[in-house]
Amino acid sequence: MATTDLSSETIRLIRTLFSENEQQEVIQLIAEQCGNNLPFLGKATAEELERVRFAALKLSDSSIEKLRKAIQLGKVDWRDLLVSAEFASDLEAHQKWQLSVEKQT
Repeated sequence: MATTDLSSETIRLIRTLFSENEQQEVIQLIAEQCGNNLPFLGKATAEELERVRFAALKLSDSSIEKLRKAIQLGKVDWRDLLVSAEFASDLEAHQKWQLSVEKQT
């Protein structure tokens, strides 16, 4: 299974949402299970994967267990992951959400 390195924005978001003790596990989960292994995303870059990865991070609510569930949803159909995170109808919704999260910290 191919993986794509995480974008700097994805890493920054992980550092914002998760404790220092959890960050490495989250990075590994996102890199290995929520990337190029998803259908039709085999050639996507780290930046192109941000929308799907941010959706999983949003649904995680800073919980690794919820993150695992969100990633599992994405493996079945990553479009459902986008809908659940409310990122489906706006191509920039994930970036807007990221900015709102960063403003809160």
